[in-house]
Amino acid sequence: MNFTQTLKKNYEFQRLYSRGRSAVTPFLVVYARKTKRRENRVGFTVSNKLGKAVVRNRVRRRLREIYRLHEAEFARGVELVVVARARAVGARYAQLERAMLSACAKLGALEGQKGEGT
Repeated sequence: MNFTQTLKKNYEFQRLYSRGRSAVTPFLVVYARKTKRRENRVGFTVSNKLGKAVVRNRVRRRLREIYRLHEAEFARGVELVVVARARAVGARYAQLERAMLSACAKLGALEGQKGEGT
């Protein structure tokens, strides 16, 4: 990922949950917040409730790949946290891709898009 760093610390996720805006789809929830940095920061959350490690890692890999393939479409200086919901486990790749991009578009995280209230 060219201009992206990953969120790793719990306080970074908590800050985004409390101060960021969110968009909900049946498959995932995306929290976003604009920053003054040049690079994006992204984190992925898949709960233990969704299944065992194999299942969770498959969902996480799919979400990461969706972000990687569409990285150039994201505006610079955005922090994102993508939280997988239970329906993401049985979803096809195309459904996850469509859900993630539409949620990010609602938040104005995509280049050339204006989100609600932004």
